Amino acid sequence: MLINIGFGSFVASERLVSVLSPDSAPIKRMVQDSRERGRLIDASYGRKTRSVLVTDGGCVILSALTSEALAERMGYTSEGETEYEQD
Repeated sequence: MLINIGFGSFVASERLVSVLSPDSAPIKRMVQDSRERGRLIDASYGRKTRSVLVTDGGCVILSALTSEALAERMGYTSEGETEYEQD
């Protein structure tokens, strides 16, 4: 399933490993390391980065949407369950 990460950009939800807040020093270092290795995708389009997405292929994606907004778009509820869970 493709998830809209803002401004017409999409990412395959099955490729996501994590959605992180960009505020901590370790995350900032991870973003900088990814930039230096050429593995960074800036999908924030010049806006403030509000979340950092990490894929299973080692790419790091910057988004202007918050982690909560992305989780909501992926169907996660505040209790951590998905709306799409199968029985």
